[in-house]
Formats: sequence, structure tokens, C-alpha cells
Amino acid sequence: MVLFDFNEDNDLSNWIVVDDVVMGGRSDGHFETSQEGYPVFYGNVSLKNNGGFSSVRYNFDQLEIEGYSKINIRLKGDGKQYQFRVKSTNYDRHSYIYTFKSTGEWQTISIQLAEMEPSFRGRKLDIPNYPAKQLGEVAFLISNKRAESFRLGIETITLE
Repeated sequence: MVLFDFNEDNDLSNWIVVDDVVMGGRSDGHFETSQEGYPVFYGNVSLKNNGGFSSVRYNFDQLEIEGYSKINIRLKGDGKQYQFRVKSTNYDRHSYIYTFKSTGEWQTISIQLAEMEPSFRGRKLDIPNYPAKQLGEVAFLISNKRAESFRLGIETITLE
């Protein structure tokens, strides 16, 4: 199942950037189409005012995904570490996360859905891993406990 193929459609209007400014921080993220034609999540993470993260997320009508076991993301990062995050519904407070390191080249990240761990505000929760029955949100987040610029290009997100 193709969730997003940005080669075909670069409508980014439903993607929302959420930075640490929601709690007083000074990070500044953006999500827009690059000159090369694919979307890029980029900006600067600041540690000022107890900040330290930037994210971009997409909420959609809840999808039934039972039977899928893996998510594949074709992306080009900057050599930094990121999190890919999902929620079962738009109303969940916690996310299920997978941390990956980008290489600086185009790469495909393959994530076993059952290995995505529950987290809330950076803390691992003592509940089961992602049940992979419904999907209501996908997100990318950078939060490496340092002030840094970042750039993450995304081409496709698919379920297998």
C-alpha cells in the first residue's frame, strides 16, 4: 500500500510542522518541495528555552492496516539521526517510534511495525509495541540533544 509517493503528488498542505516553540523553545522547522522536486524537512534545532526538537507530521483518516508488517521509507538525509513515528489514531497521546541514522545518500529504511516502541514526550512507555491494526498519523522528528541544522528529503512511504 502506497501511503505517499511524492514523485506523483507533492501536495504538502496537510503536513504540519510542530517545533518545540509549542513549549517555549526556539527550533525552526520547514517542510516544502525542493528544487529537485521532492519534499524536504529542514531547519534548525535550538536548545534555547529548554527546546530541542522539530517534527513534521501528517494526520489522516484512520486506515485499517492489519496484515501489513513493514513500512518502507525512501529518503535522503544529512547523516543525522531521526525518528519515524506513527499513531494508531489522531487521538492517541503517545506515539510508536523507530530511530534511524541517515547516510547522506538516498536510502530505503525498512521498519518492522511490531518493533516500533511506545513513547510519550521522550519516555518509553510500559505498554506493548505498535499493534499495527490502525494508522492515523505518521511523523518525522529530530531531537539529538544538540543545536544543529538538519535536512531530510522524502520520496516515498509504503506499507508491505
